This record gives sequence, C-alpha cells and structure tokens, in this order.
Amino acid sequence: MTGYMETTQDCARDKLEQVTMCFLHLEKERHVKANARDYNDKFCYADNHIKTSKYNIFTFLPINLFEQFQRVANAYFVVLLILQLIPKISSLSWFTTIVPLVLVLVITAVKDATDDYFRHKSDKQVNNRQSQVLIRGSLQNEKWMNVRVGDIIRLENNQFVAADILLLCSSEPYGLCYIETAELDGETNLKVRQALTVTSDLGDITKLTDFDGEVICEPPNNKLDKFTGTLYWRDNKYPLDNEKMLLRGCVLRNTEWCFGMVIFAGLQTKLMQNSGRTTFKRTSIDKLMNTLVLWIFAFLICMGVILAIGNTIWETLIGRNFQVFLPWDGFQNSAVFSGFLTFWSYIIILNTVVPISLYVSVEVLRLGHSYFINWDQKMYYGQTDTAAEARTTTLNEELGQVEFIFSDKTGTLTQNIMVFSKCSINGKTYGDIYNEFDQKVEITETTACVDFSFNPLCDRRFKFYDGSLVEAIKLEDPAVQEFFRLLALCHTVMPEEKSEGHLVYQAQSPDEGALVTAARNFGFVFRARTPETITLCEMGRAVTYQLLAILDFNNVRKRMSVIVRNPQGQIKLYSKGADTIIFDRLDPSSEDLMYTTSEHLNEFAGEGLRTLALAYKDLDEDYFEVWTKKLLFASTVIENREDQLAVLYEEIEQGLKLVGATAIEDKLQEGVPETIARLNLADIKIWVLTGDKLETAMNIGYSCNMLRDDMNEVFVISGLTLPEVQQQLRSAKEHILGLSRVSSAGDVEKTDMLADDSVFEETIIAEYALVINGHSLAHALEPQLERILLDLACLCKTVICCRVTPMQKAQVVELVKKHKRAVTLAIGDGANDVSMIKTAHIGVGVSGQEGMQAVLASDYSFAQFRYLQRLLLVHGRWSYFRMCNFLCYFFYKNFAFTLVHFWYGFFCGFSAQTVYDQWFITLFNIVYTSLPVLAMGLFDQDVNDQNSLRYPSLYKPGQQNLLFNKRQFFLCTLQGMATSFLLFFIPCGAFSVMVKEDGSDFSDQQTFAVTIATSLVIVVSVQIGLDKHYWTAVNHLFIWGSLTMYFAILFAVQSNGIFGISQSNFPFVGTARNCLSEITVWLVILLTTVVCVVPGLAVSFLRVNLFPTLTDKVRHLQQSRKREGPQEQNLRRVRRTSSRRSAYAFSHQQGYGELITSGKNMRASTVSSPRSPGRSAHNSNWIENMLRRKNEVSCISDEGAGAPESSNTTKQTPKHTD
Repeated sequence: MTGYMETTQDCARDKLEQVTMCFLHLEKERHVKANARDYNDKFCYADNHIKTSKYNIFTFLPINLFEQFQRVANAYFVVLLILQLIPKISSLSWFTTIVPLVLVLVITAVKDATDDYFRHKSDKQVNNRQSQVLIRGSLQNEKWMNVRVGDIIRLENNQFVAADILLLCSSEPYGLCYIETAELDGETNLKVRQALTVTSDLGDITKLTDFDGEVICEPPNNKLDKFTGTLYWRDNKYPLDNEKMLLRGCVLRNTEWCFGMVIFAGLQTKLMQNSGRTTFKRTSIDKLMNTLVLWIFAFLICMGVILAIGNTIWETLIGRNFQVFLPWDGFQNSAVFSGFLTFWSYIIILNTVVPISLYVSVEVLRLGHSYFINWDQKMYYGQTDTAAEARTTTLNEELGQVEFIFSDKTGTLTQNIMVFSKCSINGKTYGDIYNEFDQKVEITETTACVDFSFNPLCDRRFKFYDGSLVEAIKLEDPAVQEFFRLLALCHTVMPEEKSEGHLVYQAQSPDEGALVTAARNFGFVFRARTPETITLCEMGRAVTYQLLAILDFNNVRKRMSVIVRNPQGQIKLYSKGADTIIFDRLDPSSEDLMYTTSEHLNEFAGEGLRTLALAYKDLDEDYFEVWTKKLLFASTVIENREDQLAVLYEEIEQGLKLVGATAIEDKLQEGVPETIARLNLADIKIWVLTGDKLETAMNIGYSCNMLRDDMNEVFVISGLTLPEVQQQLRSAKEHILGLSRVSSAGDVEKTDMLADDSVFEETIIAEYALVINGHSLAHALEPQLERILLDLACLCKTVICCRVTPMQKAQVVELVKKHKRAVTLAIGDGANDVSMIKTAHIGVGVSGQEGMQAVLASDYSFAQFRYLQRLLLVHGRWSYFRMCNFLCYFFYKNFAFTLVHFWYGFFCGFSAQTVYDQWFITLFNIVYTSLPVLAMGLFDQDVNDQNSLRYPSLYKPGQQNLLFNKRQFFLCTLQGMATSFLLFFIPCGAFSVMVKEDGSDFSDQQTFAVTIATSLVIVVSVQIGLDKHYWTAVNHLFIWGSLTMYFAILFAVQSNGIFGISQSNFPFVGTARNCLSEITVWLVILLTTVVCVVPGLAVSFLRVNLFPTLTDKVRHLQQSRKREGPQEQNLRRVRRTSSRRSAYAFSHQQGYGELITSGKNMRASTVSSPRSPGRSAHNSNWIENMLRRKNEVSCISDEGAGAPESSNTTKQTPKHTD
C-alpha cells in the first residue's frame, strides 16, 4: 500500500513538473524523438486535435453574450430595463423591454450556435479519421486526434496526410513518394518527396520499431515552402529540408504506402498555422449604428435634462400650489429631487427613439435576404446540383459596399483543365474550322469533334475539331509525325497502364499532360519508360527509343530537351520551351519558318492561349560521344557543377531546326471575363492572389481581360532583396505619378506624402497593372514598405500576386483593411484560401474540386465565379438599398412617435405623463407599423435585377456609403422631429378653437391622444407608401392590414366590455367611439396628414426632376420599357494581339530529368520560375530585337513598341453568357 502511494505521489510530482514546464517553455527549437511518447510529452506539444469552431458548451453563453453586447444598443436596453424596475420613476411596465430584448438575444444566439455547430461537425469528422500508428511494435488504428508528436504513422495511397511528418521510407524506389498539394497551394499537379537515404530502407515494422532517431528543427511556423532541421541517429547528423516533409492536407498519390514520423501536429501544423482565426464579423452599418445609438442616447439625455429642469422650475413656481390635493411623497422633499426623478422617468418614456423592435426587424430582414440568395435559381449550378448558400445572415448589406475583391486563380477563375487547342506545324496552323466560304466558324458545344476511332488507344475525353490534322497524320506527313513524336518523347510524364490499353498519365502539370495526351490521340502513344528507354506506339506500331540524356529545365534555361537514339540508330535531340528561348538557338535554315511561326504564335497569344515552340536537331555520333564524356565529367565535379552543365547544355542546343508551336487553353470558368468586366464597371478593384507561377497568372490575367495590351504599363516586381523591391516599387509609383526626379533612397516620406493624397488616385486616367511574386511580396509587406506597396497597388487597375502562401494572402487582405476604409471580399475554393476568406470582411467559397474547406470557412458559397456578379450587383445592392431605406424610415417614424412626448411635457407640467394610451405605446412598433416597414425592407427594389446587371454603376452609391450615413440619419431624424412637432401642435391648435357638433369643447386629454395617435399611424403609413419603389401584393396587404388592425384594436381596447374586465388597464373607455364620430376630428387628422407629407413629397419631386441620380434615370428608362423583354448588355472585350508568349516549359522543376535517368522513377512536380517577360506590338520588330532583349524587364510597356495602338488591338463582341 505504501509503495502504491509513493508511486502515485511520484506520478503527481512528474505531472506537476510537466505542467510547469509547459507554462515556462517558450519553444525556440523543437526536439522530437521517434517512438518516445514519454520523452516528447515533457515539451507539451500540441496533440493532433483541431478546432475551427468558436464556442463549446461552457463558453458559448458568456462569449456569445459578450459579442452581442458589443452592440451598444443591447447594453443600452439592459440599462433601460434596470430603470424600469424602479417603481418611483417608471411609467412603463418592465416587460415591454425585457421580452423583445430576450427575443433578439435568443434569435442571434441560435443563429450563431447553428453556424458553430456545423464547424464542430466538420472538426469532428476530421478528428475522427483513421490513421495507422506504430505503437509497441505493431500498427494500430487510431483516430487522427490521438496521433501525437514523435509517432510513426503509415499512409496508404490516396490517403490524406494526418500531420506534418518526416518521410522515412516508402514503397517506391529510393524512398520516393508523390503527393498532391491542392489543399495547401491550390495546385492539383503531383509533387515528389524523397526520404533520406539512411532511412529509406526502414520499410520493415521491426526496423521502424527500433528506430530511435531524434529530430531538432525549427518551431511551428506558417512557411509552407521552408523547413530546417537535423536528424540525429546512430551518432550521425543528417540535414532535413522541405523536400523530406509531408504536410498535413496533402494527399498521397501513386505510392502504395509510406511511413513518416510526426513532427508537428494539430494546430501547430503548417496548414492550421495558415488557416487564420475565426473572427466575429460586423457590417459597417452595424458599426455606424453603435455610433448613432450613442448620439441618440446623448440626445435623449439632453431632452431629459431639459424636461427635468422644466419640472424643477414648474414645481418651484407652480407645483407647490397643488400640494393640498397632490402632496409630494415622503422622500420627495424638494423640487430639485422631483426634477431628478422626472429626468429618469423621461429617459424611460423617450427610449422608443431606439426601440428594441428595430433590432428584431434588422435580424428578420437579414434572414429574409439570406433566403433570397439561397432561393435564387439564377445562382444554381445544375451540373453539380449546387445552389448558392448564405452561410451567415449578418453581412448581406455589406455585399452592396464591396470595393476590393481578392480572388484565387486555380479553381476559382479557371477550371484547372488544360486543353490542347491549336498548333502550328511547318508553317501551317491547325485547330480552327472554316465553312464553305472559307470563313472561320466559332466552335461551340454543338460543333462536331474529330473522330479518333482509328486509334484504339485514344483518350475518349480528348476533343479536337480540325479534321485536317488527322488527315495529315493518316497521310504520314513527316513534319506532322515529327511534331507529335517530339511531344511524346520530350517530357517527364510517368505512365500507368492499369489494364490493357487503359493509360493514365501522371504529369507534373496539367499542361504537360495535355500535350502528351494530344500526341496519344493523334497516334503517337507514350506507353512506358525505364531509366534507359521510352516506348511509344506510333500509329499502332511499338517503337522503343534509347534515352541517352535529359537536359533538365531550370529557371534560366526555360526549356527542356531529351536526347534519344531511334531504332534506326540515329541520335536526335528534341527540345521544347519558351519561343523566345528556342528562336535564339535556331539554325539559319529555319529563319523563314520562324517568321511564319511567329505570326501564328501572335494569333495564339492574342487569344490568351499558352504557347511554346518545338525544335529538334540531328546529332553526329562522334560529336555526341565527346559531348557525353564532358557531361559525365561535369556531373561529378563538386564546385560550379550547375554552371558547367549549363554551358554543355547550351553548346549542344545550338543549331536547332524548328518544328512548330503548340497552344494550350487554360480553360476559364464560364462567364469569368464578363463578370470581371461588370465588376470593373462597378468600380470594384479585383486583385488575384494565387500560389501559381508568375507566367501562368499573367496569362490568366490576359484571358480574363484584367491585363490588356492597351494598358499603359504592367509593372513586374521581382526583386530578391528588400532594397531591390523598394527601388522597384518606388520607381513604378513615381512613373505613375509622373515625378520629374527620382527621390533619394531615404526620401520615402516625401513620396508617401504625395501618394497619401487621394486626389492622385482620382486623377490617374491611364491604366496600369502590378504583378508581384511571393518573394518580393514578403519584403513589400514589411512595415517600412507596406504603405508604398498599397499606394502603388491602388493606383493600378489590376493587381496580381503570384507564388503567395496562404498567410501572405491574408496579410494582403489585412493590409487593405487596415489602411483603406473599404469593404473587402475574398473568394477561393481551396484550403489555401481559408485564411484569406476569414480575414476579409466577406468570405466567399466556391464549391470546386479542391474540397469543402473554403466553403466551410466562408460566409457565402456557390459553384461558379460568374455568380459573384449577381451576388454583389443584385442581391448585395438590393440588401444595402433595402436596409438603408428601412433604417431611414424606422428612425423617422420613431422620432415622430416619441418626440410628441417632449412637446407635451411643456403642457403637462413636465410630469412625465404620456400622450398616448399605454397600449398604443406598446403596440405601435410591434403591430401597427412593423409589417409595412418589414415588407419594404424585404421586397422593395429601385430597379429590377436585369437593370442592376446592365448598369453596374448603380452599385457605386453603396461603395460611397451614400444611402445611409450620419448625414442621412440627421436628415431623417430632422424630418421625424418636424413631423412630431406638426402632429402635436396642429391638433393642439385646432382643439383650442374647435367645438363638437353639440357646441361642447374638445377638452379631454384622451380625445387629444386618440387624434394624435390616429394621425401618426396614417401619416407614417402614407409616408411609407410614398417611399416605396416596388409594390407587391404583400406590401398592399401589410399597409392596409396594419391600418385595419389599428382601428380594430383601438375600438376593442376602448370598448365597454374590455373596460369591465380591467378598469385600471383600459382607462380610455368609449374615447375612440366618441372622438372618431366627429367630422371635425377627421378634418384635423386630414389636415395633419397633408401638412406632414406634402413638404417631403415636394422635395422628392423636385430632386428627381431637377437633380436626377443614375438610379432615377434607370428607373424612368425601366418604366418606359415595361412591355419590352429583358435586353442583356453586350460587354465588349479587347482581343489580344500580342507577341508576348506563355511558355509551358516553365511548369517544370529542375532535377526531374536526372532522377528519371538515374532509374529512380521520378514523377512530376511543379515549381514555377517567375520571369519578367517582354512584349512588343510588331512582329518584325520583336524578332529583330530578340537578341538584344534584356534578361530581366521590370515592366511591360506599349511605349517604344514601334507601332500605333490601333495596330495592336482589334475588338470583338463575344457571345454573352450570364
């Protein structure tokens, strides 16, 4: 027993020491030992449990209430409730405040709880995924959340990686494995990882159990492309980098199994470090409402002070005379104290200037607007059965105020599907189709495809429309055969033949797969490869080529080549790459063909296609043997190996013969250019933030018409150091602003002073674009450069950030949020977009091919990017318009309703007596006026959806916050005050001189109250009828129904029967019946209504006719065309005719050729090599100046192009899709 107690005490002591270490331990470097949970537990590393939800069952109530009471109004109503519980100062029952307050809090809490429930559900699904963990010498199934740092886990093909793990070994030779990183960077192409040689043979369970290596590495961080660490094992040290790591969120592909050691788990993984926090989002109207409530509260206090002072004076001068029959209470012994009590009484009576029903109504409106989005059939995507979904109800009106959109590229703007579209072979283009009049025919879905049935190994999904290319293949045209032979041989694709004739290509990029698939369909089928051979099936005949060398791609070469020996013994070099690079190395005999092919490349580039040039060379046996010896020597040297290899590659790649060029279409989602054009017309700036390479991102920019050749300048920021980036940013900014001198390096403040003046943004007429890569962006986001980056970006029409990490995306969004008072929207479809979506004011998820993480983190979701225009220009604009009109009208009617008490105070001895019957006060906002204003807030529309899309400029008032701001609030409250003044003093003046039909006076307060109340209900009902722009049956029902309800309840509560039930609660017995039977009372009501309504009506009439807004003009146009059908606007696009090229070869990553030829069965991967491409408008100038071009160009300019702008561009009107 004693031993047991000692053991327990030791355990407790160890636990206490462990907890103490956890609190004191600030991780500077991580120590992880394999198969040693006890050792690793000392450091209190995070477990693999993840949490994206905000609440749990214990924290929900306090946190949610804290968030809700950030609304000043909610706190304001709690204070009022406390005051109403004090009998001496309260003239209204406490339940009139607590019931609606609790209702608002409960509705909001239920909505927040529902949203968080789905996050919990998603977290639970992820945490409960199964993983195989090596525990005590055997593999055991464990839930992901139970995996711990230091565990060795087994992954199988197509499994998600459970944590950030160090790859130890795999089923592939040399410890290779292939992963898909779509959840991290949005790219669906395969990437390769390789284990350390020393651990690559640990595939046996026994060896893995005995593995006790220790990893010392960097602490958790969000850098996806960087990892630094060291493995200590068997008295040796082995360096570790990112190529040895498999990150959480990746998927294992084409690898039967692999083992890895967990380094980071759960919230400390790089994916979760990039995910950002779930924040409480509030709209700008919510924030404005907080300010306005404070203003109103101050105004309320002022009125209370005035009336309290009036009460003190009245009690001092007059009230003492009434103490005989109205004695003061025992504790009320002075006029000053009476004034003090009166102050609080009036605070309670006048609190209806901001009724709690306002917030109930706002939540109802937002819920209704959300349902309208969910029900919109024009945002439903039938192919995937996906409807638009408003995943939050709090941000709808913010959709009408967006100024900046931050968009992902892959899967959001594009489908990430590469299609072999056109080609040029031996001076002839293929891909277009012509009619009998030799006119080009537009290719549509109904256009007949080429029949590839002659090829049993063809890919049935491949489509091509020009039959002349198939005829050339069948006629055995040597140039065409050489073209497709090159495509089938010059690549790093790995084939898988799952069954006879069923080929699957694993390509490092979709465009490389598209080219090899094209060769396959035209009869040159890539069947198999070994380290020494490549086997093709050429027109049904198996042909094996000896693979002699692969001249690998790198950032400088921008091309790749293969050297093969064909069955006839001839040695050939096949090369493909950027056209500018290939053309530099052509034999003079190809000069004429180069000019012709250049013309074709211009046409392809003008259509936004991704192009590259193809060439070959016959090699002499003796020359090749000498060159091979040089290559072998260069491959084994220690110093400057890459430089020596580059020299040898350059030597053998001279004197090439041009074969042709290819053009691949990176298919945009349907309607993307039209959507971007519309959003641009609405003054919405669109920034593309993508993990893709610079070249690809710029091509998509041209395809989407975000980049155009008629732009004055396209600045490419590609500096590697902070000073370089600073200089490039400053130079670009000074170029735009037209500064005559270049400031010194330290004169940043003066330049920033110029840019801070927003007049510069307003007066920039020329169009500029900014393209910046991830390395440069990291420097540009430093505190000393972020403002100049933002200033420059805001001066540009288009901004593209490429090769950015998920956290950089969020930092760019945060930069705009911090320094620009503008609403931001982020849209993406992958896990790499989650942090950006959470950071922006509004997050939109596209339910695409990259999972549902973006959708789950978003505020709104739909299936296609093109639906964004309808979400913003229709639903967003309507929501903002409706909410603003609702708020203006609500404040107007409540000031008109409440301030009558203020005027009455001067006539009732400042006694805090109410004008109206208490039942009218209770029911005014809940019954009499709630439904008409709700109908206006739900259904009103100034123009219909077709015109909202046809005239995108209608969106601008929301961006400028014109419809509801402090000025509009002041005007509508002023109108409400004037109405309350007229409502009180017109009946007051009339009653002083008016008599009944029997000659008696209207002397009772109850008749006066009923007259004012009836006038008020009619005035506000007429006013809302005049303010409506769009009448529906619901509007009619609610307005007339509310008036009917008012009179029905009025006569009911003032009837003899109700009075008999409770005399104290229904004192106005018979008043309505006696009062409203008098014709003079109705004349007073009519006069009051006319005087209150006509001035506002006259002002509105004059404003619309003398100073019409764009909305007024469109409404007039809409009314005049009611009988005409909807006419969609044809948005014109500028067709590109540029010599600027997209080089497909840039998709390759250096190192793959060496791994293939080494026999390691290297699979494909993509890492971009950004460059700054140059362009010019005239083909001959481009070719003549080709050899003199600069290696790096910081901007793309039309200046000096050698041709007028008209020769650069032609216009076409594309078929409009909506």
